[in-house]
Amino acid sequence: MNKEEFRRKVFSLSEQLYPMVARLLGKRANVEDALQEIMLKLWVKRDTIEQHPNPKALVFLIARNYCFDVLRKKRPELADSTAHLTVLKSENGQESLEWEELNTIIRKILEKVPEQQREVLIMRDLDGYEFTEIAAATKLNVPHVRVLLSRARKQVTVALEKIYSYERK
Repeated sequence: MNKEEFRRKVFSLSEQLYPMVARLLGKRANVEDALQEIMLKLWVKRDTIEQHPNPKALVFLIARNYCFDVLRKKRPELADSTAHLTVLKSENGQESLEWEELNTIIRKILEKVPEQQREVLIMRDLDGYEFTEIAAATKLNVPHVRVLLSRARKQVTVALEKIYSYERK
């Protein structure tokens, strides 16, 4: 794989990698450094990537594993994995406050969802990854990813129903 092919096939994925790396590492400076390191690792492994049947999945897997290695080594302060979560914005001040409150409630609910389910939910619903991409990045099979997503959505739904049915009484 030459420089142009690498730029087209691998480096172009950095925009898609950013949300996952940001969620795992937290601070913007850490994320930018990590993306540079990931790209260097990928450049060294460019021949392996070219031979792989699913290069995009391999890129995501390498990025994810790099982030976990960084977290294991440094043990930084816990970052809010849903910092970029925004349900909806409004021009109306009252509605804006309500949406802000809903975002806060959803963040608290997601903190209680098991880590693997939360990761799959965020990758699918917030980052927009396909099931195959999530499966490759998490080293799970697609049906298992679907089950985890379903369970996570169910937990969020039940928690929201409890909160809002309580407030109605």
